[in-house]
Amino acid sequence: MSDRAQEKSFVELARREKLAALRARGIEPFAYRFARTHTAAGAAAAYVDEAEGGGAGPAVAVAGRLVAIRAHGKTMFAHLADASGRLQLYFRRDDLGEEAFERLALLDLGDHLGAAGALFRTRTGEITVKVERFELLAKALRPLPLGKTAAGEDGAEAHFSELADPEQRYRQRYADLAVHAERRALFERRAAVVRAVRRFLDARGFLEVETPILQPLYGGASARPFVTRYNALGTDFYLRIADELYLKRLIVGGCERVYEIGKDFRNEGMDRLHNPEFTMLETYEAYVDYMDVLEMTQALVVDVVREVTGGLAVEAKGKPVDLTPPWRRASFFELVREHSGVDLRGTDEAALAAELARRGIAPDQTAGRGRLIDQLFNASVEPKLDAPIFILDFPIEMSPLAKPKRGDPELAERFELFIGGYELANAFSELNDPADQRDRFQRQVDAKAKGADETMDYDEDYCRALEYGLPPTAGEGIGVDRLVMLLTDQPSIRDVILFPLMRPE
Repeated sequence: MSDRAQEKSFVELARREKLAALRARGIEPFAYRFARTHTAAGAAAAYVDEAEGGGAGPAVAVAGRLVAIRAHGKTMFAHLADASGRLQLYFRRDDLGEEAFERLALLDLGDHLGAAGALFRTRTGEITVKVERFELLAKALRPLPLGKTAAGEDGAEAHFSELADPEQRYRQRYADLAVHAERRALFERRAAVVRAVRRFLDARGFLEVETPILQPLYGGASARPFVTRYNALGTDFYLRIADELYLKRLIVGGCERVYEIGKDFRNEGMDRLHNPEFTMLETYEAYVDYMDVLEMTQALVVDVVREVTGGLAVEAKGKPVDLTPPWRRASFFELVREHSGVDLRGTDEAALAAELARRGIAPDQTAGRGRLIDQLFNASVEPKLDAPIFILDFPIEMSPLAKPKRGDPELAERFELFIGGYELANAFSELNDPADQRDRFQRQVDAKAKGADETMDYDEDYCRALEYGLPPTAGEGIGVDRLVMLLTDQPSIRDVILFPLMRPE
C-alpha cells in the first residue's frame, strides 16, 4: 500500500471510531430531518436586511456540509456550505455547555450539520451564526477531496482540488459536485438550456410527447443498437437509436407539431463527442420543409443562447464564436470541394476509396458510396467548421429518410448545423412516398447483408403508417449534450453528462 493510500485508510478508520463514540453517547449520526429556515446565502441576506447597523441579526437555522474547522481553545469557527454558498459558524463553550462543546471534537470535514443561532458580524466583517444548538445530520465516513485553498497572484482565492483526474471526476461525480461549486453551476446551466428549449417550442404550439425507448425494431438513424431480452414475450427488443419513426407516426395521426427531449442509445465507441447514452431533441412539423426548419433552428439556438448566457458570444475550444444571425449557408458539395479539392459530382466509389487511401484513411466500403463520402467529409471539412454554418443538400445515399431535392434527385433536402467544429443539428424534408421508403429500406437491408452494421431494419409498420398519408413534413434532431457543451465551453461530452458511461473499475 502506498503512503498516500495508507494515510487515507487511517483517516477513514479515525472517522469510524468517531462514529462509534457518537453512538456510545446515544447520539444517532444519521438524522431524519432538520428544520432549516435559511440557506447560507439567505441568512447573509437576512442579516443585511435586518441588522444594517451592525448589531445582532435575526435567528436562523442553517444546514450543510462542514468545509472548514478552526478550533481555538474554548471557541471554534467553522464554515458550512450548502447549494447557495458558504456561511461562518461560531461555537462557544460558555454558550453551548461542556458536553455539547466536547461533541465538536467528533465532527469532521464533510459532515452534514444543522446549526441554529443569531447572526452577527465579526470584527473582520464576516456574517456569522453564533451557534446556540447544533445537530449532526450525516457523518461523512470518507473524506471529501477538498484539496487546498490559497491566494492567487491577483489576490483572488484559488481552490486546488484533489479530483484533478477527469476520469475520477466522472466516476465519482457525487464527490466532484460536492467540492466544486462550478460543476454544480454547469449542470444548473444545462437545466436552464432544456427549460429554454421547452419554452421556445411550447410557445410555437408544439406538443411534447413520449415515445417508446424499448422498440421491436430500431430505426431513424445509422447506428448499432443495444439489444435486450423481453422475457415476458420471449423476444429481443432494442433500445432506441432515435425517436424519429414514432414521432412521424404521430404526424400521420394528426398531431401536426410534436417534439421529444429524451434519451437515445447507440452501441458505439466513446470519444469527446460521443457517449452511448445521450440526450436528443427531435421536432417534427407538418406542412413545412427543411428550409422552414432551418429558420426555426437558427431562431431556437439564438433564443436559448441569449436566455441562458445573456448574449450571443460564446467560447468554443477557447476561441470566441459570434452567434449573431444570419449564419452562413453552403452546400455539402461546395464545402467538400472548398476544403478537400474533390468534386463529388461524378466521383464513383473506386475514386473515393483511392482518395481516402491517399490521405491515409482506410476506406469503409461496406455501406457504399455514401459512407465513403461521409469519411471524406469528416476528415477534410468537419474540423474547420468553428463559425456557425448550415450545410445544405447532402448526397441522397447519405439520407435514407429524406426527400430528394427538387430539381436534383442526386441530393437530399437535408441540412446539418455545425458550430464549434461539431454537428449540432440534423434535419430534412421527410420522405413521405411509401413506395420510395420501401425501396430505401430494402437497400439498407441489402447493405447490412454485405457487412454494413450501422444500417436500419425494414420497418413494415412504418411503411403502413405512410400509406395512411404523411403530409409534407420536416423534422430535425438537436444534440442537447452538444448544445450544453457549446454554452459551457466544455471539451468533452462527458463533462456535461452527470454520470457518463465508464468502463467497469
